Amino acid sequence: MEQEQEQEQEQERELGQGHEQGRELPARRERDIIALERRGFLGPGAKERAIREELGLAPVRYYQLLNALLDDPRALAHDPVTVNRLRRVRESRRTQR
Repeated sequence: MEQEQEQEQEQERELGQGHEQGRELPARRERDIIALERRGFLGPGAKERAIREELGLAPVRYYQLLNALLDDPRALAHDPVTVNRLRRVRESRRTQR
């Protein structure tokens, strides 16, 4: 629990950093989440294992962060192809409910 709180505090500090020619960039962890979503995974549980091993997050927390990230304009500016694809997937799942 403490480790997760420390990671969240670190993320909040990073949110104020990272300007590239006047354009804000997502924090390191946010960029890592987007990069993980770009990859393909084979076999059941492979993605969840990567989430735990590479990001040090529980899959539930990962998906919470990812969902919030999809609405962040900085994420869209950073990787529009991936973010727009994930937004379409999210919307199609919402309409199926």
